[in-house]
Amino acid sequence: MRLLMSTLLASVSLGVSALAVPAQQSVSNTQVAAMVEALRKAAPQTGKVNDGLYSDWQVQPGTVKAWSKFCLKKELTPTQFENNPATARQVISCITRRELDKQLRAANNNETAAVNGVACWWMTGNYRGCNSGFTAAYVRKVVAFYQQQRTKPSTTQLWK
Repeated sequence: MRLLMSTLLASVSLGVSALAVPAQQSVSNTQVAAMVEALRKAAPQTGKVNDGLYSDWQVQPGTVKAWSKFCLKKELTPTQFENNPATARQVISCITRRELDKQLRAANNNETAAVNGVACWWMTGNYRGCNSGFTAAYVRKVVAFYQQQRTKPSTTQLWK
């Protein structure tokens, strides 16, 4: 009887506390696709063929290895990443989903603030501080491309 009461009491308090927490909306495939495409379009073009950055998203070699290990559970070389656009998009989509989800939660589902945070993080590794110079221009570019993508139907395939 004592165990039954403890279990019942725990269940009720867990149920009540779950009601008190507002439900967090998960990031949608459309949002991820728009962000992935915005990052691709805004990627800095160095004008050099062998600039040390890989794929349409201009990703650094160490980042390719870490992100592919996180998303694919196996490490890709920068060359593998560069030579397989579908796999590159899969990895970028995975990381974008993770970061956009974090930023949507941090910004109370304010989509523009979340996109700003992800764009800043993408360029600098920090979610904030892209208020001037090159990084501010880059973030504005990403936000504009994102909004452009959000106004049209998504035809980009994503992988979870």
